[in-house]
Amino acid sequence: MSGTWTLGLMALPFGLAIGSFLNVCAYRWPNEQSVVSPPSHCPACGSTIRWYDNVPVLGWLWLRGRCRACESPISVQYPLVELATGLIWAGAFAAHGPAWESLRGAVFLTILLGIALADARYYIIPDEFSIGGTVLGLASAFLPGGVGWLEAAIGAAVGFAVLWAIGRLGKLAFRKDAMGGGDIKMMAMVGAFLGAPGVLLTLFLGAALGALIFGPISYRTGKLVPFGIFLAAGAAVAYGWGDALVGWYLDTILRP
Repeated sequence: MSGTWTLGLMALPFGLAIGSFLNVCAYRWPNEQSVVSPPSHCPACGSTIRWYDNVPVLGWLWLRGRCRACESPISVQYPLVELATGLIWAGAFAAHGPAWESLRGAVFLTILLGIALADARYYIIPDEFSIGGTVLGLASAFLPGGVGWLEAAIGAAVGFAVLWAIGRLGKLAFRKDAMGGGDIKMMAMVGAFLGAPGVLLTLFLGAALGALIFGPISYRTGKLVPFGIFLAAGAAVAYGWGDALVGWYLDTILRP
């Protein structure tokens, strides 16, 4: 087994633990609750979850998806988010090895997952994810690898400005809010991590995914599109395969 895959396996349990905390953040921040107090508890009966029942993934399996005290079902979302976050951290360190980009990529993708969870459930993107993520993205620009500090600053400004302009024009055209403030601040975060080109690619991918997947549902039901989900997916694709996609487009579509 190569050294990078060994490093990825070492990062897996840390990612699982981060995923456990991400579940708390994605639930409590949209409800303006503290992520520190009270400690993890059953939403049905309020009993505190014991530390050994709170072990990521394994605790849910050990309890067979039910509260130890009242036997109410515990959503499968919890172990799935923990597992997904663990795989994000394992994949980032396996892909980049012992480099700062491993940490940077893992943090960025974890924030995107948290945004998708909160927006899917509450139609809210908490400032802790968007503004906090912007601060982390700008700070990470001073680390070796990835975008530089100037590119990150320009990307954050472009991400905010473009979404603000789209929202403003949409409100003038449709006489109602066309873009949530959370989406605008989220794109500043994306720009801080990916730079201005990543913002544009994220917007294109997010709009395409949103129209394709949720557009028909929104048309039939009138439900608002949780755009943050699709922006998060677009940003994840832009981070992982952005250069390859742009290269393919230039060579295949725009080739004379």
